[in-house]
Amino acid sequence: MRIFAAFLMLLGLVVAPAPSVSASPVVQAREHQVGYDKYSLTVDGRRIMLWSGEFHYFRLPSPELWRDVLEKIRAAGFTGVSLYFHWGYHSPAPGVYDFSGVRDVERLLKMTEELGLYVIARPGPYINAETTGGGFPAWLKTVDGRARSSDPGYTAAYREWLSRINPILVRHQVTRGGSVIAYNVENEYGANVDPLYMEQLQEKARADGIDVPIVHNNCCNGDLPNWSSGQGAVQIPGVDDYPQAFNCPDPDTWGTWGEGVTRRLRDDAPVYAAEYQAGAIDLNNAGYEKCRELTGPDYMKVYYKSNAVGSGATMFGYYMLYGGTSWGWLPQPNDVYTSYDYGAAITESRALTTKYDEFKRQGYFMTTVAPLTKTDPAAAPRSGDPAVFTQARSNPDTRTQFVLVRHADRRASTELSTTLDWSTPDGDYSVPVRVDGRDAKILVAGYDLGGQRLVWSNSEILTHVTADGRDVAMLYGRQGEQGSTVLRYASAPSVRVLDGDVRSSFDGKDLRLDYTHSGLARVLISGGGRPPMLLLLGTDETAAQFWRMDTEAGPVLVRGTSVVREAKLAGDKLVLRADTDAPGDVEVFAPARRLVVGGRQVETRRTPSGSLLGALPGPRAVTLPELSDWRYRAEPPASGDTGWTVADKTTTASPIKPKTFPVLYSDEYGYHHGNVWYRGDFTADGSEKTVSLNAITGRGGSYLVWLNGRYLGSALGGTQADSEAPVNPDPGRGDFAVPEGLLAKGKPARLSVLVTNMGHNDDWTADDTRFKQPRGLFGAAVGDTKISWKIRGARADGGERGPLNTGGLYGEREGWHLPGGGHGRWERPPATSEPGVSWYRTSFRVDVPKNQDVSVALRFGERAGKYRVFVFVNGWNMGQYVNGGPQRDFVLPTGVLKKANSLSLAVVSTEGGAGAPVPVSLVQLGNHWTGGAR
Repeated sequence: MRIFAAFLMLLGLVVAPAPSVSASPVVQAREHQVGYDKYSLTVDGRRIMLWSGEFHYFRLPSPELWRDVLEKIRAAGFTGVSLYFHWGYHSPAPGVYDFSGVRDVERLLKMTEELGLYVIARPGPYINAETTGGGFPAWLKTVDGRARSSDPGYTAAYREWLSRINPILVRHQVTRGGSVIAYNVENEYGANVDPLYMEQLQEKARADGIDVPIVHNNCCNGDLPNWSSGQGAVQIPGVDDYPQAFNCPDPDTWGTWGEGVTRRLRDDAPVYAAEYQAGAIDLNNAGYEKCRELTGPDYMKVYYKSNAVGSGATMFGYYMLYGGTSWGWLPQPNDVYTSYDYGAAITESRALTTKYDEFKRQGYFMTTVAPLTKTDPAAAPRSGDPAVFTQARSNPDTRTQFVLVRHADRRASTELSTTLDWSTPDGDYSVPVRVDGRDAKILVAGYDLGGQRLVWSNSEILTHVTADGRDVAMLYGRQGEQGSTVLRYASAPSVRVLDGDVRSSFDGKDLRLDYTHSGLARVLISGGGRPPMLLLLGTDETAAQFWRMDTEAGPVLVRGTSVVREAKLAGDKLVLRADTDAPGDVEVFAPARRLVVGGRQVETRRTPSGSLLGALPGPRAVTLPELSDWRYRAEPPASGDTGWTVADKTTTASPIKPKTFPVLYSDEYGYHHGNVWYRGDFTADGSEKTVSLNAITGRGGSYLVWLNGRYLGSALGGTQADSEAPVNPDPGRGDFAVPEGLLAKGKPARLSVLVTNMGHNDDWTADDTRFKQPRGLFGAAVGDTKISWKIRGARADGGERGPLNTGGLYGEREGWHLPGGGHGRWERPPATSEPGVSWYRTSFRVDVPKNQDVSVALRFGERAGKYRVFVFVNGWNMGQYVNGGPQRDFVLPTGVLKKANSLSLAVVSTEGGAGAPVPVSLVQLGNHWTGGAR
């Protein structure tokens, strides 16, 4: 993902590789054959609609919840999921790799296989993703050679990473019976490019056994390389596009960064919308709900449907479907905070939104109507109003037509009604249509809908199934729209309207149904030379109530639950795993006589529609405890005499050289993440007036200063702008007056500095000046006095939480954040506290009834002051609260959150204040009955 597309747009190859996929050098029995042509991917010759979206396992440190999110993704009709693999998340040091626990990607890939989801694997080496270092390990900053290039130092480093991750991906390729259907090299590689590097990445992948198609997500179009030809070309080049940009407070933003129609980059490969905007970074600190508005259902209707028909894309990757949490020190410093909710369809707390509903409406259509996987541009119906835009595609084999209808001006907010002169495969028709403001429809003509022949409809298709010898189809439109559907029969069929106001007429070949979209209408049609049919006609809202799930005996429809996770037909029983958020009805359209949900049989009755109707319970209420009985400990400046490293280096791999020596960059001493303490000892001459410091912390970072234990003050760390040139020679400047009489001639003195570093820059521009920007002290002087420096950062964490979990606070090194609170005595909070680091801790229980999923967050209340808080739950760093910042809720996922819990807050304050802990409480963000365990 990227945000600087506008910058790269201003910057201003050779025979394309054949579409065949090279065989793996490893001789193994292939389970399936993956191929492609200009229309789509194929598996064993069958065309695939790869309707996928992004999920970051590293932003959900709870493997048991990976399945929850993946099941919700599948339930919305997605056939695939796009997965970044985070080099820095797995490698705390050169040659050291961890693929266990929350990093067990083998477990993740097995889940995708069990759920039938294809995977676009994206191992980088660079991923961006608004994560620290863009996914690069922090230790790479000390390696010689420009990153994202063929320089030898970087090459040796990334080959080590790929040698660890590629074998895992190889084992899980579709060609081995797994889920990985495509392999993405690099990420948005459009600036400062090195074609040899792109070539070498692919050679490495093939040598390691990757034999699925290799793809790339080309960013920003323009004159930048798109890797479709020349050295470094990939088999299937794709485009990533963020037409709404990231102006989250402004709901009137519309297509700021372009029309958003993915262009074809290769004539022999499918059109691939590799990364398409499905949310936004909260650049303006407006809150992610504003980002959800910016990229809400109206935007999705217009842009996603325009993209599908405008270019005939059959490969999609929506960014993000579930954003999650940048826990610990995962966030990049420039653009994000702890929450990476992203305004996505599934919220950080795993709740489903109206964006999810729209994804489901479009996803069911895209993956139900098979002719969509092979289309060519076609003549569009003429509109009776030039303000209405039409565009069409047609399947060359079935002749099925797909017509996009929207405002010619996508920004228009008025309602338009007109007629289309439509030459369909079954005849010429005058078709009435209505288009609301910021709306778009994909209408279908000449389609074999199960055993029926759909001549045309001005309602949109949600999905259709065949069950119990009859077709069941769901069509929908906006509330209050007039709808018409025409079906072809050899003779007059029998039409029975069960619910709703639907009028029918038959002219000897065409059955026409006219209606107004409102609620849910049901029509039974039989005879006429075709199988019986149940036609369901609803609104956007009623369509969203339906769930389509595949079983070995064919697909089934379910209506009324908050999600359906799994469906199985066992004899005359339909067995479901499904959630509810309130008591209510459940209705199933399936070849079944009995219904079992969550292991219990549901009492049902047969409806006139032939469906089974029953009732399901909702979740029981859950009361969360109040947080009380707080205990307190202060962390003195640069406390303790162990764990310090002498800081005496005079060279650095960073292209940004320090203002003073020795080099005090924290990465040079192996301290890569979080807070770092410095201790500078010198002999005073008694004339010192000022302590002058510089620090580079990344945006939002700061540092605090003490001299001989006396607090001198604080300053913001330098936040060198990514596009700024030349490099600022005096970043993060702080000048602190030495109090009169504090220093005496010939006496030892100690300078203590706490620097809060905010993660590492990404490498968007493939420029080491950006990526290798240092962290920590950049310059330090107390007159002309020579200072002897020591530095102390995070203690190596050999546990599951890993090195991104903790920084170098003394309390972290001593285990104050862990259950039990480490050694020493905790006391009641004092009336007041001094500037610096204060620790508070308490414990609490969360009792959740069996078969319920309760989402819990820690909410910060109002209290004046300049401070930040690091939140530790059972030892897990679940985020950083900055007083006055945009985030007040910190999601605590199940797995991290248990029945019995410890909560520790490390408060870093730049001014004195109340001794009591900052006001916090537990809040409930969702409560669902889960219908039983797997």
